[in-house]
Amino acid sequence: MNALATSLQTYFTTFARTQRDLSANTIASYRDTWRMLLKYLTTTLAVPLDVLDFDAVTTANVTGFLDHLEDQRGNNAKTRNVRLTAIRSVLARALPDHPEHAATITQVLAIPPRRTVRKVIEFLTAEEVNALLAAPDPTTWTGRRDHALLAMTVQTGLRVSEIC
Repeated sequence: MNALATSLQTYFTTFARTQRDLSANTIASYRDTWRMLLKYLTTTLAVPLDVLDFDAVTTANVTGFLDHLEDQRGNNAKTRNVRLTAIRSVLARALPDHPEHAATITQVLAIPPRRTVRKVIEFLTAEEVNALLAAPDPTTWTGRRDHALLAMTVQTGLRVSEIC
């Protein structure tokens, strides 16, 4: 077994769960990323899987894989960045154990994530706020409570999750 295979086995069998305390879904996502990357590398480089080593995980090959995800598989920038994080995580763990591949690994670790567009937070208009505050029934206890919570939220700029 070569250094890459050993590092992948160590990462997924012990390190991810015990030392990083990653969730089962995160481990599955990272595993799937590496499966796709290894399949991409074997296809692109036309070499069998057992021959792949850290020398195959170059900046050019990883960026080619990430571009492949966006272009061929239709992934968006966020998914691309999740895949890059999975690759980085395994390589960062392998770096101390395989200093002979430090140049290749550090170049891959330096690949920047793709910028994503953040949604602009929309605010309520004064008319919408007034309608919201008028909605609770002021004749009942729960209506007065709801009005007080809504008024506090509007006046202080709290999020709903910060109230309860």
